[in-house]
Amino acid sequence: MAYRLSRLAPGSYDVLLNGVIIASLVRSGDTDNATWMAELLVELPSEERPIPFAETEHTFGSLEEAREWLGHPEIRDAQIRA
Repeated sequence: MAYRLSRLAPGSYDVLLNGVIIASLVRSGDTDNATWMAELLVELPSEERPIPFAETEHTFGSLEEAREWLGHPEIRDAQIRA
């Protein structure tokens, strides 16, 4: 499965899987001691969650840690549609 991150604002990303937004990845706290949380947008039974989502929420110590967990997805800026 290939994930992609779409940057919405500093510290805020949509997590896309096969072009569909399935989760959010957001920073909480000051940049020096921030934590990052990946959260599925839809609560699914454990057997239906996409890998590596064992739970609906996962917390990380850095953006790089979260990206490694997701398989090093590329980051793109969100495209704004008028």
